[in-house]
This record gives sequence, structure tokens and C-alpha cells, in this order.
Amino acid sequence: MTHANDPSAGAPMRADHPLSMDELAAVIAADIPSGAFVNLGIGQPTRIADHLSASSGVVLHTENGMLNMGPRAEGDAVDPDLTNAGKVPVTELPGAAYFHQADSFAMMRGGHLDVCVLGAYQVGFQGDLANWHTGAPDAVPAVGGAMDLAIGAKEVHVMMPLFTRSDQPKLVPLCTYPLTGVGCVSRVYTDHGVFEVGARGVRIRETYGVGARELARRLGITDPDTPPTG
Repeated sequence: MTHANDPSAGAPMRADHPLSMDELAAVIAADIPSGAFVNLGIGQPTRIADHLSASSGVVLHTENGMLNMGPRAEGDAVDPDLTNAGKVPVTELPGAAYFHQADSFAMMRGGHLDVCVLGAYQVGFQGDLANWHTGAPDAVPAVGGAMDLAIGAKEVHVMMPLFTRSDQPKLVPLCTYPLTGVGCVSRVYTDHGVFEVGARGVRIRETYGVGARELARRLGITDPDTPPTG
């Protein structure tokens, strides 16, 4: 597999500390294959665009109707009419194209995206995704295009902090929040480690700032299946 930025990009990143969201975005960007068509979810995943080099070959798609989106726009490069789905000003790369939002959703639903990276409230060990509602009576639901991406993209990855502010895991045996999709997620990128999830359960791929066995203990994983790398 050819990765976006350099031949060694797919190698595990070793860190003696939990990663910042920008560091994690760089890890994800390095994992995206060259030539992939990719959608980045609103919020933290949009940071990934800033870590894709101009020569990466990755084509970014936004559900508001754009292909070949570039990094976040700064200063004089800001065009109020050129934004990602989260209304953040962005740049365009050579060959960028614009189209109706209905066409954009047809791309998502038609299986034309290779990868999407979404945020989440919870991800289940078997790949269930909960990212549109916490179920709390006063919570504001935010469906957006997540349900279309969850079933339409060939690979669904999640970028999120591993623990809540109250130190509760967001990677869980079973989701307790309303589901966005069932068994749709294959990989979870977090500040403490990267996990493969799916029908066979969860496997720790790499860790940051904590050993795999300690991380498995905190998450309730019975077999970490990966030696410590952090």
C-alpha cells in the first residue's frame, strides 16, 4: 500500500505521551493511501487536511459539494464562499470541482468514497458507531451526513479522545448511545492509541504514552494482542 506522505508513513508512531489532536491528525494523514477519495467529518477530523501534502494524491470530498479540497485557509487566502461542511474556510487544490449538495450525497451513498474519518461519542468493540446523539433529554441531535457516510464509505475510521472528561472510555464493549451505524467502523484513532475493531472484536494496533496491557485493562479488553509500543 502506498501512503500519502512518505514510504515509512504507515509505520507505528512511537510516543511517550498521549497525542494532541494535531499529532493524531498527522498519524491519520500518513495512513491514508495515495489516490484515495476521502471525506473528513466535522470537528477534529478536519485537522487531517492540514497534514496532507500537496503531492499526497489524496482527494478530499465535502458533503456541501466540493472535491479536491485543500488545507484550512488563513489570512488573505480566506474566501467566505469556500468552506468545508463545518463552515471552516478552506483552500482548493488544482482540479477542484464544485457541485450540488444532492450530487455530493449521491457520491457518499453510492459507495464512491474510499475512506471517511468521523468523530464519535462512542464506538463499540465490534465496530458500532454512535455519533449523532447522546440520548440526554437536553442534548441537541446532529445527524448531518454521518449516517450516509457510515454506510456508504468503503472504510469508516473514527478520530476521538479515548476517554471523556470524567475518564470514562469512549471505546466500549457495547454502545449505550443511539447508534449511527452497526458494525461499520474498522479503525479508531485516539490520543492514547490506535485500535482495529470489527466482527472479531477489538485489537490494539499501537499505543501512545501507555502500555498496551494497561490500556487494555482500562478499556476492559481481555486480550490486547499487541505488545506495548508507547
